[in-house]
Amino acid sequence: MRCTVLALLEVDHIVIEYRTRRGVARAVNDVSFSMEKGETLGLVGESGSGKSTLGFALIRLLPSPGVVAGGGITFEGQNLLRLNEKRMQSLRGNRIAFVFQNPMTSLNPVKTVESHFVELLRTHKSQMSQNEASERARALLDDLGIPAERVQDYPHQFSGGMRQRIMIGLAIALNPSLAIADEPTTALDVIVQDRILDILKDLSQKHEMALVLITHDLSIVLERCDNVFVMYAGHQVEYGKNEQIYRSPKHPYTQGLLNSIPNIGLDYQKLTAIPGSPPDLLNMPSGCPFSPRCPYAMPVCKMQVPPLFSLEIGHLVRCFLYGGAAD
Repeated sequence: MRCTVLALLEVDHIVIEYRTRRGVARAVNDVSFSMEKGETLGLVGESGSGKSTLGFALIRLLPSPGVVAGGGITFEGQNLLRLNEKRMQSLRGNRIAFVFQNPMTSLNPVKTVESHFVELLRTHKSQMSQNEASERARALLDDLGIPAERVQDYPHQFSGGMRQRIMIGLAIALNPSLAIADEPTTALDVIVQDRILDILKDLSQKHEMALVLITHDLSIVLERCDNVFVMYAGHQVEYGKNEQIYRSPKHPYTQGLLNSIPNIGLDYQKLTAIPGSPPDLLNMPSGCPFSPRCPYAMPVCKMQVPPLFSLEIGHLVRCFLYGGAAD
């Protein structure tokens, strides 16, 4: 899928499994995509779709008992799955950053904000002095709309939105090539959400940083991202440019997500919920995983998982409604 020799990140037919006593749950099933420098990609789907698992795999921090069972991940020409842990640690935070969804559990409550920044900066840049790291911390806080003098405060002294901004500052402190934000606006009010997303987008453009935005909210993705990647039950069900997904969504699941988004520009709108629930990954239905919930399901959908079909340049969909040659 759009992989080129110049791609910053290439994910090639990745398979991720959780091997439990109850059986094997395939959380990510044969997923491929690529990203270029400065690109923003929205990774969207319901809870349990595999999007966060995929995000953690990109920095090799899969929670146990998760394992990468197949495929490859290449970043800046390096196969991340073959690097030793020491080399991988040098990339995390330096070239690849991760913004976690709960800053209160990610920040150390007994360390000041300055201590967080200084430790990060001097770990990766040993030649940087204490004063230089402190100045960098103050400059980053200022860029994030937080008074620089608050570097001496502790995490509990900040609001939820400010803590999330601090997490973003830590993520981009070393000017990474790629940042992955996992549900960065969870539990924040709408105004603060908008501010956080503006900051991420601005930083991406300012530093030509590629950004993977992981969320269950398709409206956020359509507003902020260049490309949209829709996941369902571990499968890649649709991929396309922002305009393609917004103007002409093809997969019934994508259509359902769009139909559930309120439009304040309309005097009247009937919101349509997607019936049913996502499948149990340990007891997947035969055929297309969305078929039990799909209003257009055909007999073939109950028997086979559809391949990816290419509809136009850059627009892929995993659905038998579209036929044609598989990509």
